[in-house]
Amino acid sequence: MIPAQRNVAIYVILTIVTCGIFGIYWMMVLNDDALAAAGESGTGGGTVVILTLVTCGIYGIYWAYQLGQRIDRINARYGRYTDNSGLLYLLLDILGLSIVVYAVAQNELNQYYTGSYANRY
Repeated sequence: MIPAQRNVAIYVILTIVTCGIFGIYWMMVLNDDALAAAGESGTGGGTVVILTLVTCGIYGIYWAYQLGQRIDRINARYGRYTDNSGLLYLLLDILGLSIVVYAVAQNELNQYYTGSYANRY
């Protein structure tokens, strides 16, 4: 099952307007979409959100790194070899820019869903 594309601009605006509450939902669906795109099994989106809340955000930092690694594996399928997305997402999340992590990862997944990876690289 291929998840639907998500409008990054609207998701960013909704996250800002709701003071981050919509970002919790976005984190959950982003996790599940990345797992589906990579064809992997792993921690579900709801569990990721709960673990992030229980650990006061520490698990969220680890999750951002893992998301970057997963995005790199998805990119590698199309010959777009990157091995630093995990580090980039980790640094952005540590700096408090998790909304940027979500936006960049969502953009990557949207490109995967439309097949534009195959056309660009």
